[in-house]
Amino acid sequence: MPVLEPKHQQIIGELIALQAQDRQCNLSQFRSITSAEQYQKLYQLLQQYVAPKSAVLDWGCGNGHFSYFLARADYQAYGYAFEDFYLRQKLNQFTYEFKQGTLTDAIAIPYADQQFDAVVSVGVLEHVRETGGDEIASLKEIFRLLKPSGYFICYHLPNQFSWIDPIAALVPNKHHHLYRYTHQSIQALCQAAGYDLLELQRYGVLPRNFWGNLPGSIRTSAAIAQGWQMADSTLSYIFSPFCQNYWFVAQKPSDNQRLTA
Repeated sequence: MPVLEPKHQQIIGELIALQAQDRQCNLSQFRSITSAEQYQKLYQLLQQYVAPKSAVLDWGCGNGHFSYFLARADYQAYGYAFEDFYLRQKLNQFTYEFKQGTLTDAIAIPYADQQFDAVVSVGVLEHVRETGGDEIASLKEIFRLLKPSGYFICYHLPNQFSWIDPIAALVPNKHHHLYRYTHQSIQALCQAAGYDLLELQRYGVLPRNFWGNLPGSIRTSAAIAQGWQMADSTLSYIFSPFCQNYWFVAQKPSDNQRLTA
């Protein structure tokens, strides 16, 4: 796995600074370095599979932090979500296209067939049933958008056996996931939607987002962030079945593969 580029580390710093300067950005994950670095692996996956200048869709872009990364990391950046977001005004300085969807047609994504080299889901796929869709239908719609041999990168997909979600469910008004997944269910989803599953891994045994509530000297400590990152990597290996999330990379077969299948 390639080392995270200094430019990508710089982008993390920019997002932290944007949140510190203007809380309306709602970049809650970027209130601390420790929390922000949960996306290092995502950036590495994109770096590994998708070349700069490629057309990449941030599907369900939320507060726009990953759209910002795409634009700053020299990709052709596109976004799609049911709601607009405050950070989009910052993205106007880059080449960025955003389209807003509607809950009356929760599955359709208003982009052209085979438009994208990659589509990325960051904490989105697990929520489609909550808006009247289903995972297979959404994955097939993304399949339509991908060029042959294009990649679907899914990040922050909740693990069925996570230790964090059951505890969060006991706390009133605490965010937790209604739908969680296993290796077998992820493999079945990809197969049903026509993808080749290339990589699948659990990660993140230690919580991250609470760091944003701590005093400023702790939130901004690179040494603490590095220590937490190392501890999380080690414990995630030891206690892999109980990690919080999955990431996976799936690929749309090339035209030749589909003809010979």
